Amino acid sequence: MTSEILIFLIDTLLGLFSLALLLRFYFQLLRVPYYNNISQFLIAVTDFIVRPARRIIPGWKGLDMSTLILAWLLECFILITFYFFQGHDFGTNIGTAVGVLGLLGIVEIIKITLYIVLVMIIAQAIISWVNPYSPIAPLLNTFTQPFLAVFRRRIPPIANVDLSPLFVLIVIQLLLMIVAGVKMEFRAMLG
Repeated sequence: MTSEILIFLIDTLLGLFSLALLLRFYFQLLRVPYYNNISQFLIAVTDFIVRPARRIIPGWKGLDMSTLILAWLLECFILITFYFFQGHDFGTNIGTAVGVLGLLGIVEIIKITLYIVLVMIIAQAIISWVNPYSPIAPLLNTFTQPFLAVFRRRIPPIANVDLSPLFVLIVIQLLLMIVAGVKMEFRAMLG
């Protein structure tokens, strides 16, 4: 029972912090407006670890790689903690375990990224119906535009209804199925 509580707390707290790091990374990548409450919150929450990490992990082609790598390391730590408390013995084949856990960390980052895009698109659709002039609308539009633009170029609105969010959500669901299959294969490798 105690191990379940610890797993829950570590997964929740570090998972939320990993989410904040990923959002910070994607906000910078997608050029989300810097001066909004959510961006400022993400910077305030994550700056204590991102700034020192930038001294060690350089950026790459304008990307803040330190933020992305920190999120990956947190996901790996969550996985290690989970397997440790489940009684998994890493000592038998530590090299394979480290490699598989690193790959599982990447799979988790991809899964979280897909869920971020999914939630942002759903939120944008709801905001556009309820209050299109909401202060969060520009943030959502900037974030979702690259994903929606792929379908908007090919599928025109039907009776002034933009169906591109529907197609993006379908693609995300398909990708989540693939990610779940890959995750199961990697977990099987751990035994």
